[in-house]
Amino acid sequence: MGCRTSEKEELSSTIEPVETLAKVVYKEELLKLDSTKLNINFKPKGNYLTLKSDIKRDKNNFKNRYASNPSKAIDSASKYLYTKLVNNIVPHWYNTPWDFNGHTNTPNEGEIACGYFVSTTLKHLGFNVNRYKMAQQAGLNEAIALQPKADLKIYRNLEFKTLNKKVNAVYNNGIYFVGLDNHVGYILIHDKTLYFLHSSYYDNKVLIELAETSPCFKSNIYVFAEITTNKNLVKKWILNEALRIPQS
Repeated sequence: MGCRTSEKEELSSTIEPVETLAKVVYKEELLKLDSTKLNINFKPKGNYLTLKSDIKRDKNNFKNRYASNPSKAIDSASKYLYTKLVNNIVPHWYNTPWDFNGHTNTPNEGEIACGYFVSTTLKHLGFNVNRYKMAQQAGLNEAIALQPKADLKIYRNLEFKTLNKKVNAVYNNGIYFVGLDNHVGYILIHDKTLYFLHSSYYDNKVLIELAETSPCFKSNIYVFAEITTNKNLVKKWILNEALRIPQS
């Protein structure tokens, strides 16, 4: 389930790049996405190194809160992780070039493959994960690093309409990992609409787009793992427990 190059030539549909928000994010596709309605930010803010430092500090605060009220700390941390990933970490990565072997640790410097985009942003979000080992695994193993296999949702050979219905029957608003035939990324669910956030081998950059119209979201298999709605994973984040990466 790694990023692939061969499918790009096989796709006939085209998604035009989207509107500039501070750095160019896209032109046409983001015009379809209402940032106010989604309550997310497309524009990078502040210094990235400072952001990572602030997250580290905040995680220590959550650890102190967890000691006195675990349930409340996990609920608060879930919301925090959603906001920090979507509104703070990811905006710095928009437009970072995709490359099959890309593994940059710095947004918009060098290239980033799909698996490395996920593992690197999770690491910068404060998860204790080896971004190299995670990115080098098949999508199923990446998902298992986030959630036990028995708790994953795996769908095969479904048209988008059916997939969308099944996903919304089991998941609420939040951020999820998704592994496809030869690609991985994040799914943002908001008001029953699926948005695909990934390093695109089709558009050659990091972007967010409607999953339904994304050329890269076409797959025979979809493996979903919870992230921001996953209480056990959030607990690991608070306590800085290492994510165990199964080997292919």
